[in-house]
Amino acid sequence: MNRAARIDDVRVHACRVPTDAEECDGTLCWSATELVIVELRAGTTTGFGYSYTQARPAATLIVEKLAELVRGADALDLPQLWKAMNAALRNLGRPGLGMMALAAVDIALWDLKARLLGISLAQLFGRMRESVPVYGSGGFTNEDDAQLRAQLGGWVDAGLRAVKLKIGSRPDDDPRRVALARETVGSDVELMVDANGAFDRYAALAIAHELAASNVCWFEEPVSSDDVDGLHWLGLRLPVGMAVAAGEYGWDCRYFRHLLENRAVGTLQADATRCGYTGFLQAAALCDSFLVPLSAHCAPALHVPVCAAVPRLRHLEYFHDHSRIEQMLFDGLPPLRDGALWPDPDAPGHGLHLRTAEIARHGC
Repeated sequence: MNRAARIDDVRVHACRVPTDAEECDGTLCWSATELVIVELRAGTTTGFGYSYTQARPAATLIVEKLAELVRGADALDLPQLWKAMNAALRNLGRPGLGMMALAAVDIALWDLKARLLGISLAQLFGRMRESVPVYGSGGFTNEDDAQLRAQLGGWVDAGLRAVKLKIGSRPDDDPRRVALARETVGSDVELMVDANGAFDRYAALAIAHELAASNVCWFEEPVSSDDVDGLHWLGLRLPVGMAVAAGEYGWDCRYFRHLLENRAVGTLQADATRCGYTGFLQAAALCDSFLVPLSAHCAPALHVPVCAAVPRLRHLEYFHDHSRIEQMLFDGLPPLRDGALWPDPDAPGHGLHLRTAEIARHGC
């Protein structure tokens, strides 16, 4: 083994960052966001990854179960480590917390490998585009009209050509809120909604027809993402120009393949903080084989390098909460310009750097 590529140290941080205001979607409300950060050191080079999850339990799992697998390993042997970590979670339960912990380590491994090679992650993955188109995401169900207008209008003023708002907690008011959103962003901006699984298939279909008047093009998780039959059923019946999106809770390639084989989505979503960069690349390959667009879910700064490489990318979610947190905790963020995020091609790895004082301030 090349000693420079031997992983010498594993460090884990558990972070909790209060939101700037309470945030609600179709099924949940929250006032803080947690993330686990993993640092891997090989010689004088350090890479890191993170996942938005219940931070302390995930950190404990990494320290007690996964760290022993990567410490002393060759940082260039990613497939071997991916297989070993997945196997280690068999009796603990891979989906959910287990995979989000694994994802943080997997992302750190990819970042470390690119930094050891002295190249950007986008170059390591194989870059297809110089920038990554994003859509503004927020529009929480507890926001009043003025807040909704300010948030969505701000994204349009910043050059974004698509925005998304949450629906589902007050269905009777959703058509009015969506019409207000359309009035705010104008006719040339794509308008998307996310119900977070708040409806059954019949209620979802009924409200979809009401929202069609506002030219909504994307209906995310109209029913639970576990209801694959319901997603397929709705996809066949939604108004012309509106399509189903789902997949953010995909933990591995088998889940993504299940959605695609059952024609459950018009656009597949994947989240590297839940399936790792390795799982995201697998999802991208499946989308390419099924001729279905791929959209990245949340964690915008983290997704930029892998989104720059995948073939059928539609866009990346510029989620209000995560973009704010990443600006607080990391340096080296890709700039937002012309409705896209632009990775630095000369920055090794994903280009991010920990702001240690801010991380310590949030209890890490």
